[in-house]
Amino acid sequence: MELLKVAGLFAITAVAEVVGCYLPWLVLKQGRTIWLLFPAALSLALFAWLLTLHPTAAGRTYAAYGGMYIAVALLWLHFVDGIALTRWDLAGAAIALVGMAIIALQPATSA
Repeated sequence: MELLKVAGLFAITAVAEVVGCYLPWLVLKQGRTIWLLFPAALSLALFAWLLTLHPTAAGRTYAAYGGMYIAVALLWLHFVDGIALTRWDLAGAAIALVGMAIIALQPATSA
């Protein structure tokens, strides 16, 4: 159950980061309206806040989060950009998610 809770929070966090970065990309690369920068900034602020909801040290949280970010970015590539994922994409995402789980669910230490 803990893994689902951590993974769910990381997934929401990753979507906030991807949206916050994708909207400026649309402005700069596709000439979309500059008004997209406002929701982008809000999305990135939400991303930063969501990262603070984890009880572990910031560096460990960021390291574990990276695995979920990879998976969400690939899902974005497929569903938003319409690019088919390769077996290499899927294997890489699976490895990254296993790494996330190992880091996030490690036993607590009293150091």
